[in-house]
Amino acid sequence: MKGYFSGQDIGVWLRRLRAMSWKELLQLWRDPVLLFFIVYAFTMDIYNAGSGVTLQLNNAAFAVLDTDRSAASRELAGRFQPPHFNPLGLVGQAGQGLSLLDNSDALFVLDIPPQFERTLSRGETATVQMQVDASNSVLATLATADATQIVASYGLETGIARLGFASSGTGQIAGVPMISNVPRVWFNPNQNDAWFMAISELLNVITVFAILLPAAAMVREKERGTIEQLIVSPLTPFQVMAPKVLAMTGVILAATALSLGAVLVGVFGVPVRGSLLLFFAATTLYVVALSGLGLYIATLTRNMAQASMLSILVLAPMIFLSGAWTPPEAMPTIARWLMVISPLYYYIDVAYGVILKGAGLDVLGSSFAGIVVIGSVVVGLGLWRFRRQFD
Repeated sequence: MKGYFSGQDIGVWLRRLRAMSWKELLQLWRDPVLLFFIVYAFTMDIYNAGSGVTLQLNNAAFAVLDTDRSAASRELAGRFQPPHFNPLGLVGQAGQGLSLLDNSDALFVLDIPPQFERTLSRGETATVQMQVDASNSVLATLATADATQIVASYGLETGIARLGFASSGTGQIAGVPMISNVPRVWFNPNQNDAWFMAISELLNVITVFAILLPAAAMVREKERGTIEQLIVSPLTPFQVMAPKVLAMTGVILAATALSLGAVLVGVFGVPVRGSLLLFFAATTLYVVALSGLGLYIATLTRNMAQASMLSILVLAPMIFLSGAWTPPEAMPTIARWLMVISPLYYYIDVAYGVILKGAGLDVLGSSFAGIVVIGSVVVGLGLWRFRRQFD
């Protein structure tokens, strides 16, 4: 096959690029299943992630084993209120509480011992037991943390009242020096989980289709036997690959714009504080980078089923190493080292930096450089593999 340009007139080259790109768009339009999958993923999937996934404790079912039956025990149990907690009521015996935990009907059981109120009135330390179903460790951790704060607050108020100090509604004690912690929450003042989850899901969806669509376009040529016609045509390997990347990148950018405007901003009210041009520039670089990986996968497979399975094999570690699910600081040392080869790691920095923080290229320059470097290597590898396969 010829070199990239082989002396061809640039006008002829651009006409061929336009014709081949249009062909890719027509083939995608004639695949209603894949088209529906794209529309669903960029709309309903992101909506479900933003509205149905929360990182906060919500409606946690619990039961109370109150063997003291005093005003103090009722006051403590009454502080576990919706929307964080869902009280199921009292249980008469410890076995009933364990049965609720075994059947996953309750997340925890609050066990208040006998003589609870009398122990407090004597100025002694009273203990309560919290039995937690930790089969879901995240919910168990959240429930334990919230319950610890509630019990500690009740204990502090009880101790202050016994000492005869007056306590204000803000927790300040008259005449007693205290340190007041006043946090300032930036970028997401209301700590709205929907903002984080919707953006995170959008980035994951872009990642999936940036690999899958170019791979599907190339594998479709193999399944239909049209790849041989392209080989004997006057097109160069680059002219065969570039339209697939260009067309699928355009589709993903259009779907991203739809999702950003209709779902993130329109439904969840996510503020776009930075430059949209910078965000879409980063998205373009990122999609092109992963398109090279998708085309490389297509050269290793013969049908769509193989390409899909191999794509999943590549996507799983890429998403895991991106920090989207687990903070980098919580990962093992070797995993933090491997994060530098995941383009999604850099793209997450850019996306959250632009959308929520309003950061510019001066702050995000290193992340842009990471996408460009990895993209250059991956696209070059895909082109090399394609030339080697059909030369």
